[in-house]
Amino acid sequence: MNAIARGIDTLNEWFGRLIAPLIAVVTLIVIYDIAMRFFIGRPSDWAFDITKMLFGVHFMLMAAYALRHHAHVEVDVLKRLLSRRKQAALEIVGYLVFFTPFIWMLLTLGWSFFMRSFSRGETTYGMVAIPVYPVKAVIVITAALILLQAIAIVIRAVQALREETSQ
Repeated sequence: MNAIARGIDTLNEWFGRLIAPLIAVVTLIVIYDIAMRFFIGRPSDWAFDITKMLFGVHFMLMAAYALRHHAHVEVDVLKRLLSRRKQAALEIVGYLVFFTPFIWMLLTLGWSFFMRSFSRGETTYGMVAIPVYPVKAVIVITAALILLQAIAIVIRAVQALREETSQ
């Protein structure tokens, strides 16, 4: 089980490091658009839509990486006062009660959101018609990566419970 958790961590670590530089691309596009506006007096037709989409992709795809590194907001004021065993039990219950319904909703609704966009060939409404469905597919990819990272967290919590009972 520990090998599964390490494998999931490795996947999300690798994926996060791959996606992180995307923010530099967004920044370069914004700088390009500002330069076009300043020097030519006219912004590009595509830059605003592209930066919006790329920022959304960056934000979504970094979520599992953030979960892996405990960078999400946690209310651990009371949790840190508990024993490791109780913390692990609380983590398991929390993921089962709150996370599971959320991720199920994100996967199912995200999939239908993507499929509707894909089947219609949805594009942006600007001067340049940029396909939108690849960005909507990111919702499903993100949900899958977050689900995997949650599985790794639950595996570790179960291991912590087992270690406490064996001692």
